[in-house]
Amino acid sequence: MTVSRNPQDGALAGLKVVDASTLFAGPMAAMHLGDMGADVIKVEHPTKPDPSRGHGAAKDGVNLWWKTLGRNKRTVTVNLSSDGGREVFLALAAEADVVIENFRPGTLERWGLGYDELSAHNPRLVLARISGFGQVGPYRSRPGFGTLAEAMSGFAAMTGEADGPPTLPPFGLADGVASLATAFAVMVALQSRERSGRGQVVDTAIIEPILAMLGPQITRWDQLRTVQPRTGNRSANNAPRNTYRTRDGQWVAVSTSAQSIAERVMRLVGHPEVIDEPWFAVGAERAQHADELDAAVGGWIAQRTRDEVVAAFEEAQAAVAPIYDAQDIVGDPQFQALGTLHEIEDPELGPMLMQGPLFRLSDHDGVIGFTGRAHGADTDEVLGELGFDAERVAALREAGAV
Repeated sequence: MTVSRNPQDGALAGLKVVDASTLFAGPMAAMHLGDMGADVIKVEHPTKPDPSRGHGAAKDGVNLWWKTLGRNKRTVTVNLSSDGGREVFLALAAEADVVIENFRPGTLERWGLGYDELSAHNPRLVLARISGFGQVGPYRSRPGFGTLAEAMSGFAAMTGEADGPPTLPPFGLADGVASLATAFAVMVALQSRERSGRGQVVDTAIIEPILAMLGPQITRWDQLRTVQPRTGNRSANNAPRNTYRTRDGQWVAVSTSAQSIAERVMRLVGHPEVIDEPWFAVGAERAQHADELDAAVGGWIAQRTRDEVVAAFEEAQAAVAPIYDAQDIVGDPQFQALGTLHEIEDPELGPMLMQGPLFRLSDHDGVIGFTGRAHGADTDEVLGELGFDAERVAALREAGAV
């Protein structure tokens, strides 16, 4: 779908967010807020742009990831470690509702920009601080990235084939989860501000939100002293549950989390007799017979094309999904009906398709006003709004502060 709307139409219109973060959880959190209509100002170093501008694929020398990650953000350059940059940042924070940063703990304080200083200029400010390991503790000063969180959270230990190594995801999973947690925390802090009149500090450690997504791993260890083993695509809680190859070389995923679905699947693939086995009535016991169930389901699927499999499962009201890549997603009628993908006009590359906001609201749908802008494209405009005249901006630029 083609989307071109005024960001001021969004549910968070009027909310001012300063994004002083890089790679990737902080910028993603700011992107989510911008999608909902917040006025997001992206702060980057004058000579060291956000490294995400150089990550991933590019077209004609233009980075594509930044076009999504930087959408709905006005971009300014500020050297926070300089006196002039500190002046500009304090002015930005004084007018903002939220500041998002992901420097190593203590860095803002070293620059005279800690929460004590920022809140002295703006007591209602919410400061969202994202770091690998949080603002306290023995690891607080370590470099922190999503990969390390995926390792330390237990995610990698439980991911991969049973006889294979721990497996990391090929994308920023922990960063993405942390971005959602941070955006949620910001909204909680803003709601709290409605009662107290005061802002506060949000402390997001990237190692924590992904841990929260992994189910009762800690409780299991505490109570049973066992850990979840690697099982590949299988589940320890139910079966059949796996990916299966179709006759035309495609793949589908089958889930049987509900008992009724498991029964429908086995009837569909021509093995209703297993339903009467005593072990079939309990998901965990079905999982102990995964080899037998996978052979039955996989053998049936292998004789049919992907479209035939999906159609048969749908008619049987059993749970199946094709394994999609990006090309499949673009052509899928369900994503089209939801309006998941938005076509935005980009000044450098023309029409550009990307994922839209995470959800829809009946009164205020999400907004993508523009794609990621050039480094520092809005510096003069934003500083002008803060009261810096052209002569002062020129002096700051000459000094390397902006």
